[in-house]
Amino acid sequence: MELIDKQIDRILDVLSDGIYISDREGNSLKVNTMYEKLIGLRRETLIGRKVQDLVREGVFDVVVNPEIVRTGQPATFVQTTKKGQKLILNGHPIFDEDGQVVLVVTFVRDVTVMSQLRDQIVAQKKLLEQLRTNVQHINEESIQKFPLKNFKNRGMALLNHLIEKIAATDATVLILGETGVGKEFFARSIHRASLRGDKTFFKLDCTTIPENLIESELFGYASGAFSGASLKGKPGLCEMADQGTLFLDEIGELPLGMQVKLLRLLQDQEIIPVGSTRVRKVDVRIVAATNRDLETEIEKGRFRKDLYYRLRVAVLNIPPLRERREDIMPLANYFLEKYATKYRKDRRFGDEIERIFTGHRWPGNIREMENLIESLVVTCDR
Repeated sequence: MELIDKQIDRILDVLSDGIYISDREGNSLKVNTMYEKLIGLRRETLIGRKVQDLVREGVFDVVVNPEIVRTGQPATFVQTTKKGQKLILNGHPIFDEDGQVVLVVTFVRDVTVMSQLRDQIVAQKKLLEQLRTNVQHINEESIQKFPLKNFKNRGMALLNHLIEKIAATDATVLILGETGVGKEFFARSIHRASLRGDKTFFKLDCTTIPENLIESELFGYASGAFSGASLKGKPGLCEMADQGTLFLDEIGELPLGMQVKLLRLLQDQEIIPVGSTRVRKVDVRIVAATNRDLETEIEKGRFRKDLYYRLRVAVLNIPPLRERREDIMPLANYFLEKYATKYRKDRRFGDEIERIFTGHRWPGNIREMENLIESLVVTCDR
């Protein structure tokens, strides 16, 4: 016993938790090295001080000593230090022969990181719900109805014929082209013309989903998969689009880890929700799009070669608007009619508009044109 008494400080120092021992009056008697690290103060500064005085000085905000002395029962509090750390305090009473509390031994553990992770999970859950409500469920009324046959460019006419052939199958489609050329429009057109046309069409923009949420958004998650998750679990877009079409926009931005899991979906039509070990079969057609050169991305190690070849079963390469000037005015007239009707405005193009429009390079392609014409309809007097 004498040996233990002499080595008590060293014994306390080998413990992984912080140790804080005080008497019934709240006088600090012993702390170990871990507690010094947690609180950021040397034991010489703490020993002999009353815990209530340390609270008044702002070293920390709460202590367990008074509650344990009052009740004679163990207690657990969460304490915040001057440095902003979150510490969990597990206090235990030590009794004398008369059953009176003479000491309070408090085990202290830093839960700052756990608290931050919990807050992040809650925030991510909210973001996930928000993203889920923002996913575009496309129905007949919301599809842009510019007829494919109205394109005048010869290359676009051939593309229209190719779309008809592709739509009749369940083949995976890869749509390539600059930003704004209308890749989503062609994805919708393929879906509408396919045998799945009366089923659901979902779009996921791979650039808008945080990397750590993409998997649960695509494949869903099981009950209790992570803190803050729904107790019932949730289906992902792959299940929600079962029997229909899933459009993965900007697939070139998909993280490498997710590319492996997408490959399994394409090869086997199987998914495993986050937190689950059960494989689920789905029947979903994948249409992907990107403005990136995926072959260059493969060379740089940012895109998997096997996924690339699995995606490019049927490839549509949409030319930019500057290379098909015959389509400029049909598109411009379509957008003018669309937004004049939407805003109940009587609008017509002036005599010079064709020369101006066909002479413009349209770096933003169809998206630039649509936004410009909507703005003109809204802001111009006539």
